[in-house]
Amino acid sequence: MSNKDFLISKIKDGTVLDHIEPGMALIVLRALNITGIKGNQISIGMNVSSKRSKKKDIIKVENKFLEPYETNKLALMAPHATVNIIKNYNIVEKRNVQLPNTFTAVFTCVNPSCISNSQEPIKSELLVCEKNPPLLKCKYCSRIFKPDEVIKT
Repeated sequence: MSNKDFLISKIKDGTVLDHIEPGMALIVLRALNITGIKGNQISIGMNVSSKRSKKKDIIKVENKFLEPYETNKLALMAPHATVNIIKNYNIVEKRNVQLPNTFTAVFTCVNPSCISNSQEPIKSELLVCEKNPPLLKCKYCSRIFKPDEVIKT
């Protein structure tokens, strides 16, 4: 195998998440609730060489076609990610992630006293109050914080 061989095989049908920031692939999978339990083949490449940047992560999920509302969750963790929808080994759709106005049940509020962190049947809801650079605000406790504070949780 030469240095130019790609270590992750092509998929026939599914979604490829490309140009993810190095080291973020597992966090991206968690945010998208992709666990592998449903039997889809998942390939993960971390810190692989990239022409666009020195290193990147890449995720391939066979037989799962992610919708824009799902992949836009990546905008905080992987703002430069591209989403490729693959059918019969060909890219049929390519899109960039876009920061949504709200993250519902994706991240938890960093305030441990927030009602969304209690036993109440409430889904966390973080509002994007600034887009560049991103700032988030909890719908319930109104705490404002930076994305890196919630990505770690």
